[in-house]
Amino acid sequence: MSRDDTPAALEARRLSATLGVTEVLHDIDLALPSARWTSIVGPNGAGKSTLLKALAGLLAHRGEVRLFGEAQDKVPARVRARRLSWLGQSGTGEGSADDLMVYDVAMLGRLPHQRWLAAPGEADREAVERALRSTQAWDWRDRPLGQLSGGERQRVLLARALAVEAEVLLMDEPLANLDPPHQADWMQIVRALVAEGRTVVSVLHELPMALAADELVVMDRGRVVRHGGCDDPATHAALEQVFDHRIRVHRVADQWIALPK
Repeated sequence: MSRDDTPAALEARRLSATLGVTEVLHDIDLALPSARWTSIVGPNGAGKSTLLKALAGLLAHRGEVRLFGEAQDKVPARVRARRLSWLGQSGTGEGSADDLMVYDVAMLGRLPHQRWLAAPGEADREAVERALRSTQAWDWRDRPLGQLSGGERQRVLLARALAVEAEVLLMDEPLANLDPPHQADWMQIVRALVAEGRTVVSVLHELPMALAADELVVMDRGRVVRHGGCDDPATHAALEQVFDHRIRVHRVADQWIALPK
């Protein structure tokens, strides 16, 4: 269960991970509640992306990750792919998709719902159109991914993640290459997902956006320093501490922002 007894969408128990010969996650215990938006923040090298990859089952680790109470490695891969969607850092590893049309890239998100070699059905087409329209990428559906700018490409890859219609969405630096208006659009999408009962977990460098989440996981040196509400003074204090007190959290126009001290 999560810290407030809301059923956990994802739970880590004594989670550790090593990259090369360096241990980068150290015995992390963490429960992320369902139907909430949680942002993971911390200085460079804190282990944020590594934690997210371990939670997604994309990185070898020690300890246990549970998806809605079930050990993740016991959940069939196809079922897990329908329940948990992933958006990697700036589309990492997407170079091989450059020749694909935008529509086909988004349709890749529907693979967990389709029978082997089966053609997309009406539900798949509707999900892809909804996803592309929500990220304002529908007008590019017949363009190759490789012809798009970095921001346009990011919106298409977000659409692919949305097309899965998963219960849990994990996003690693989803605002990379997005201008401020499209960052605001992304936050509206996240809020709509949470309102539908979905769970969103994001790694963000943009602290003002992160502070708009429901909960914050503050990391430093491979450990969780604080997991709490974004309006909790103890969470603000932990955030200021991991950035060596070079920032200060303020309330401005009914929202929390982090400013240089």
